[in-house]
Amino acid sequence: MRLDHISYVASHDQISDVVNRIGSQIGTAFIDGGIHPKFGTRNFTAPLLNNQYIEVVCPLDHPATDSTPFGRAVKKKAEEGGGWMSWVIASSNIEDLEKIIGRKAIEGQRRKPDGTELKWKQLGVLGNLEDAQLPYFVQWLSINHPSSDGYPVSEIKVIEINGSQDKVSKWIGTPIDKIAGGAVLNWKEDNLSEKSTGINAVTFSHNGYELQII
Repeated sequence: MRLDHISYVASHDQISDVVNRIGSQIGTAFIDGGIHPKFGTRNFTAPLLNNQYIEVVCPLDHPATDSTPFGRAVKKKAEEGGGWMSWVIASSNIEDLEKIIGRKAIEGQRRKPDGTELKWKQLGVLGNLEDAQLPYFVQWLSINHPSSDGYPVSEIKVIEINGSQDKVSKWIGTPIDKIAGGAVLNWKEDNLSEKSTGINAVTFSHNGYELQII
């Protein structure tokens, strides 16, 4: 398992501005990733170093937005003003995680404007919806990966999370430091009962400088 990507939520009206802002900060253009027809969402992606990428996603006015965990999670975050929603772990054997979590993975797919289709299985979004510190999981079924769309120049250095390292390690079934893919996970465990869990900020390295996106 390894850190695959991080997800940032914007409203449908604001996604273009958010994509342009974050793209200029990390020095990399986003591409239109297409619509998730099963989830009622759409995204834009930008590649990062270390075979990772960043996704900006928004909810659509679509029945699936309210009927699927991923659609509900994106809509909920958008209604709260947007921001970091989740970090996502890639697995080559998602069946093992199904046994740990006690749920079955579901298949997702999206078609980019150039006609390329991406397919994957995902698991654990409901857990993330209930407790935002928990990552969810993907297993890619298609060969192409969003980290290869474009020319990455930035990498994730630090992910600051309101949450418990022990709880997340139990959730993924392995020590958390083994899957971070070179990034530092900075845990803020004080007064968790008094504040929301989840990602506070992500620090990127770009051309020798570090920048934090909240």
